[in-house]
Amino acid sequence: MRGRLTGVRPLLHVALKQDRKNIAPWIALISVLSASSVLVYDWVFPDPQSQQILQLNITANPAMSLIFGKPIDLTTADGFNAWRAGALGAFFAGLMAIFIVVRNSRAEEDSGRAELVAAGAVGREARPAVAVAMAFIAAVLLGVVSALVTIAFGGGVANSVMLSATFTTSAMFFAGVGIVAAQLGSDARSASTLAVTTLGALFVVRGYIDSSGAPDWAGWLTPFGWLQATRPAVENIWWPLLLVVGAAGVLVAVGWALHARRDFGMGLVPPRPGPARAGVVGTVWGLALRLHRPTMVSWMVGFAVIGVLLGFLANTLTDVIADNPAIALVLASGAVSENDLVGEFLLTMIRILGIYAAVHGVQIVMRLYAEEAEDRADPLLGGSLSRARHLGSHAVIAFVSTAVGMVLAGSVMGWVADATGDTIGFSDILGQAVATIPAVWVLVGLAIAVVGAHPSKRLIGWMGVVATFALTILGPLFDLDEWVLDISPLWHVPNVGAADPAWLGLVGLAVVALAFTTVGFVGYRRRDIA
Repeated sequence: MRGRLTGVRPLLHVALKQDRKNIAPWIALISVLSASSVLVYDWVFPDPQSQQILQLNITANPAMSLIFGKPIDLTTADGFNAWRAGALGAFFAGLMAIFIVVRNSRAEEDSGRAELVAAGAVGREARPAVAVAMAFIAAVLLGVVSALVTIAFGGGVANSVMLSATFTTSAMFFAGVGIVAAQLGSDARSASTLAVTTLGALFVVRGYIDSSGAPDWAGWLTPFGWLQATRPAVENIWWPLLLVVGAAGVLVAVGWALHARRDFGMGLVPPRPGPARAGVVGTVWGLALRLHRPTMVSWMVGFAVIGVLLGFLANTLTDVIADNPAIALVLASGAVSENDLVGEFLLTMIRILGIYAAVHGVQIVMRLYAEEAEDRADPLLGGSLSRARHLGSHAVIAFVSTAVGMVLAGSVMGWVADATGDTIGFSDILGQAVATIPAVWVLVGLAIAVVGAHPSKRLIGWMGVVATFALTILGPLFDLDEWVLDISPLWHVPNVGAADPAWLGLVGLAVVALAFTTVGFVGYRRRDIA
């Protein structure tokens, strides 16, 4: 084994030096996510009454548990931080680890650099060992930095360390998922898709379990449930973390075993050969569709699955309300009616779908620049193909695919909800989903604007999605001013179930989406390629 790991130390040193700029933003993002919760808590909820109202309001909307998990104790800053940053921080930590592992294993093979390294005195397992070691080092650094920053901003020592430890172990677990996916995928892109899909599926299952009033044992079906079993800032139970670390070790061992059995540069799941004739791929529109088809199919499956889960969840809402004393207290006080809770639940669900669709659309737009960076756009644009048609082929797919996804998810959710109960009607759900499409297009248009006009700033496209999520889901919790909430395009989507929906907001969203898209096309015509 020692000979097979020859070269790990120098390779790890070089890899860390080269990749540290990619790792640092993830550590900063997750640390800020945790510290900001503690920092603002006493400002926004300064007295016991406002803290109790927060607890009741969050508990009264089970949709919030889809993203953040079950609210346990929101009457303290550390308890609020554990709820707001716990599940999301673990998700982002897993995403960080997956990207680190795939980038330093399969992506190196795809680029040809790994072949040069392998020609030297380097053991066969050295490269995957370095990729995993980098992810583990980043995981530990994340835990240390997050804990120190959170404590510095007022978090309790034991509570902050416990929460940060869940981030670390989540990164370790999904580093194991990443190294297994790197052996299965035919290239780095397919490996990343496989690993991220696994991460997303586990997160969605965790969200459904937390939102649907499922029995406590169901939480143990996902690693996110194991992390929640630590109950940060409430009980601080450490032993579930050992399960996560043990599972990570098993996954890494499986990844190394698979690595020893696959051909260099190839995955255990081989790619399918291309067609003998170009067919529709002979046109720019067909080529763009072929490039995005695998991604679109996987996302459409995701839309359908989420629609099914949310449809069933819609009809458990009445049971959740009946079984939850906190919600019963809100209803009994006359602060809201059961119809109000159902309406708020539906709006939150569709907004989450909108954010999910926006991620899909932005990913499609970003593929345009990837084609440039990998020198596949130059041969196309060197012929008679205009830049406008090239950009348009990707932009149209982004707009159409996100709209189809919203309609698909809304239809499935409405059909399931209508077939299994009478909490929410089919037309209400589908109508709300369709009304959300222009808001999604605003975020897609923003991505087109930055990729078309100034691709070095393409991170702004993703920042738009993150900001929309923060303002739409978290903004009302922090009682932000209306003008701040108005920055989110989802905030302008009317409630179709209201007596007098504000349809004018959709017109404004369409105009903004068109303006962003126009900026992208004008900029793409003038800038240099890649």
